Amino acid sequence: MKGLILSGGRGTRLRPLTYTRAKQLVPVANKPVLFYGVEAIVAAGIREIGVVVGDTREEIQAALGDGARFGAKITYIEQDAPRGLAHAVLISEGFLRGSPFVMYLGDNLIADGISSLVDEYRRIGCNSQILLAKVPNPEQFGVAELDGDRVFRLTEKPKNPRSDLALVGVYMFDDTIWEAVKAIRPSARDELEITDAIQWLIDHGKTVHPHLVSGWWKDTGKIEDMLEANRIILDTFSPNGLAAVDSGCRVEGKVVVEEGAKLVRSIVRGPAIIGAGSEIRDAFVGPYTAIGPDCLIDRCEIENSIILRGSQVVSIPGRIADSLIGTNVRIHPGAERPRVHRFLIGDNSEIGIV
Repeated sequence: MKGLILSGGRGTRLRPLTYTRAKQLVPVANKPVLFYGVEAIVAAGIREIGVVVGDTREEIQAALGDGARFGAKITYIEQDAPRGLAHAVLISEGFLRGSPFVMYLGDNLIADGISSLVDEYRRIGCNSQILLAKVPNPEQFGVAELDGDRVFRLTEKPKNPRSDLALVGVYMFDDTIWEAVKAIRPSARDELEITDAIQWLIDHGKTVHPHLVSGWWKDTGKIEDMLEANRIILDTFSPNGLAAVDSGCRVEGKVVVEEGAKLVRSIVRGPAIIGAGSEIRDAFVGPYTAIGPDCLIDRCEIENSIILRGSQVVSIPGRIADSLIGTNVRIHPGAERPRVHRFLIGDNSEIGIV
């Protein structure tokens, strides 16, 4: 069995951060989202992985390399433009044909990985397995309608959804998918929709097995989803690296202090992670915060936020919350004193708070 990871999207919902980086490489709990997908596929016993890349291919390739660090062999497949999930499958035929495969959207996170799902697919022997989850906003997803345990209709981003079952970003196919992706035509969005390809399988008597996801699942395309994924993953951590914490500090709960990080006269209340080489000085780091490597947090308070590598937040009055701050950002004080700040800040920025 092979794996196919889609990493070609432009990440428009996370701009301005994604003007300067691939959305799949934005870290959650100090690890790029894309790495969780690769690790999940490898944990399921799959070693040959194709990665579909677009405009950010050089950055993706630099991060993943040949896959050896993950115990995998990675082949890169270039997509000239985002033309739909089914188009990504179509251009990967040379790599995938002759083998069943898992398709995994590179900005998705799924609780407990996919090993049991791959085992279920192999055991059932169906042509396709799709993952479904109940969501409050099905109009933003591909939606499935079921008749008992049978899928009978799929619709991509319906204006008036007839179901609250959204397609989760993991799919499994055998070679019947090739006829399907070649038979469908572009949608009104001018994309080849994977929902149309799966509908073709259903209409032509192929077996499509639905699996309802019982744990959490996150499409990390928006800041709210990134922060929630960060909270979920930080909650799974165990305290680590606390022996190096200065006696003048107070550390509570699930806190990970990575190698070379320094805490001075500060309070860190977990779940939280402090990246390697970072310094927390006269500060409060609250729950569900991920501080990346080589950051400086000095004389300020922050919680429920993600701060990326090399950023500095210094002497900010009030508390920063619910924020995603890019790499090499510098935030420093101005004259006025608002109580709470909320940020989505791109890389290499500087902000004076007024």
